[in-house]
Amino acid sequence: MNYKEDRPWGSFEILHEEDYLKIKKIIVKPGNRLSLQSHKKRSENWVVTRGSAVVTLDEEEIPRSANQAVFIPAGAKHRIANVGEEDVVFIEVQTGTYFGEDDIVRYEDDYRRE
Repeated sequence: MNYKEDRPWGSFEILHEEDYLKIKKIIVKPGNRLSLQSHKKRSENWVVTRGSAVVTLDEEEIPRSANQAVFIPAGAKHRIANVGEEDVVFIEVQTGTYFGEDDIVRYEDDYRRE
């Protein structure tokens, strides 16, 4: 069921999906970051497998590298930034009641997406 999509900051691939669960592999290119966003209907667990990142979780900046994780509760503002020289690769495990892209509320976006 793998589905891959390129984005301005890198790419993501859906590895697995069920009614209550979605798993993605996400790659963030050096010097790039995802939008500052939140979700109403899902929580996320991020496990970094490669690279050096800084995760923004509400007002906190959390450095993360390979073999480190962070939990993002539903409603929390969050983003990940690649602060290293190589790609950041992380696994995102979404749990909740809905996983559609229209559950993203964007607060800041380097690529001017709504």
